[in-house]
Amino acid sequence: MSRLMEIVETWNRLENRDRLRLGYGLIAVLLLALAWSAFSSRLAERERTRLARETVLKELLPLKAAYLSAKRSADQLAGRMSSLRPDDSPAKVIDEIGIKGKGVKVVPIKGEERPGILEEAADVRIEGVTANEAVNLLYRLEKGSRPVVLKKVGIKVRFDDPARVDLAMTVALLKPLPGQQK
Repeated sequence: MSRLMEIVETWNRLENRDRLRLGYGLIAVLLLALAWSAFSSRLAERERTRLARETVLKELLPLKAAYLSAKRSADQLAGRMSSLRPDDSPAKVIDEIGIKGKGVKVVPIKGEERPGILEEAADVRIEGVTANEAVNLLYRLEKGSRPVVLKKVGIKVRFDDPARVDLAMTVALLKPLPGQQK
């Protein structure tokens, strides 16, 4: 309590002009402290907003990459669907690729119907192709100009010639439903 009394006595001993100046100085210091407090709270609020936006951005970047990948894939499929002709079939697609073995057997089977897409499926058996020809055939089917889905693929090495393989696969050609063609 004695410290407070000393401050009050010192204040009372000052001249009026000095008290006025010291009062204005205290007001200025208090105003600066108030301005600094408001500035720092506004700065802290902006920092929280920035951190929240960075968090959202970190969550959205992988989603953007996934979206762009899916869009690219969908655009590719749409381009491949537009290259279809009405008379296309899995057998015709395999014949156009041009890889022939000792025997090529294509048996049509019932395909699925998905929303907006009809699958025209076939069991394909190709005997006596080299491993390189089998890989080329699979690559051309998947990456070709027509929308083909390989549902099941089996490769067996031949006993009579180990350099040759037999290919058994289920191939589905995707076609738009007749009412949905653009």
